[in-house]
Amino acid sequence: MSCVNYSKWDHIEISDDEDDVHPNIDTGSLFRWRHQARVERMEDQKKEKETLEKGLTEHQKKVNAIKNKIKEAEEAKDATDQLSKLKIDLKEVEEQEKKFREKEEELKKKEKLTPLNIDTICHDGKSKTVINKLPAKKKDMTDEEKAEQQEEFQKKYKDDVRKFGMLKRYEDSQQVLTDKPHLVCEETANYLVIWCIDLEVEEKHDLMHHVAHQTIVMNFIMELSKNMDIDPRACVRPFFSKIKLEEPQYMEAFKDELEAFKERVRGRAKVRIENAVKEYEEEERKKRLGPGGEDPVEVFESLPDAMKECFDAKDIPMLQKVISEMEHEEASYHLKRCIDSGLWVPEAGKQPAGAGEEGDEDDEVEYAEVSSMSSAEKKSIDDVD
Repeated sequence: MSCVNYSKWDHIEISDDEDDVHPNIDTGSLFRWRHQARVERMEDQKKEKETLEKGLTEHQKKVNAIKNKIKEAEEAKDATDQLSKLKIDLKEVEEQEKKFREKEEELKKKEKLTPLNIDTICHDGKSKTVINKLPAKKKDMTDEEKAEQQEEFQKKYKDDVRKFGMLKRYEDSQQVLTDKPHLVCEETANYLVIWCIDLEVEEKHDLMHHVAHQTIVMNFIMELSKNMDIDPRACVRPFFSKIKLEEPQYMEAFKDELEAFKERVRGRAKVRIENAVKEYEEEERKKRLGPGGEDPVEVFESLPDAMKECFDAKDIPMLQKVISEMEHEEASYHLKRCIDSGLWVPEAGKQPAGAGEEGDEDDEVEYAEVSSMSSAEKKSIDDVD
């Protein structure tokens, strides 16, 4: 049987278990000072370690970039000088990597030799993470249920989602999703998509591009979850670890998806604007409708040129002359549509010549002068001209 090594417990740095304190020294203040000094040393060690890890990450990116350039140069056989230079650069960065590794070993030895203290004496001796698979769906949700779920989610977490959408650094995005795992879901992605379309409609293109980037970040995490068949929250760290390395193939796929998404957003925004314009035009048309349900603009456009000139000149004798020269049925047809659209208002006592020559009862209706049109109708007719 292997023996347990208890030597690490031989030297424990604990500031508040010493009885041998000078009576003129305040024991509580001394212990607090020692604890503060120890905490500051631990913070310095932590910062040194983080700086080293960051340097290693940046260095690894540089190594990958040089290796990719060497590969491209080898494929282009006529770049001998460039290939030689790249190999020299690779050798230099590999030498730098050795220094990083040596520094890393020094830090590990330093940590190992640091005595245990009240802040580090208790820690997990062994731990493991169990990732459950996605639970089986009990039933497929209807569109109404999905809409209700999306609406409820937005009411609760709208501010959190918008905060995530405005982030720029990958580190900040990872921190937010780690602190607020409820944001790692399809509802967040859906809201970001809708927000992008709204921004494009409002012509806030730069902001749309920024939120679109965050949308693709969330989409990649959700896609990684589906491929691995695990909870999306467990994919946050793997995704950001990979994206920070900036592997050419992975970054190219990310950028392609981002550009394709922006194009889809522009298309959706264009359709929404067109629909809004159609709805506005339809509302305006309904407002223009006359007493008989006819649109004065459409009626004016369908009139013979001679009648249009009469309306433009507001010349009633000219209109009477034009109508008298027209066939009875045609004159009645146009006059009825003018009345239904509000271009003419019937009034007893006056009638354009030729409007009732056939003796028909309907032709006995007498007409007034050209009615006073609303400003909207006049503008519509002027626009046609």
